[in-house]
Amino acid sequence: MVVANISDKKLKFLIKESVKEVLETEVMKLRILGLPHVSDREQKDIEKRYGQKPSRLGTRSHELHI
Repeated sequence: MVVANISDKKLKFLIKESVKEVLETEVMKLRILGLPHVSDREQKDIEKRYGQKPSRLGTRSHELHI
């Protein structure tokens, strides 16, 4: 049996980082599930209308102060 000597702070840090990584992965999976499916035909129509590379000109940003 192998026993490792790890300080409480180091152990807490390792657990925290591991949980953070798992949560980020799961959140990304949920975001992907929330995206609507785009058929090949619809994707070709989008690329025909707007081009293949997105334009930065159409980007908007909103700020909400509570």
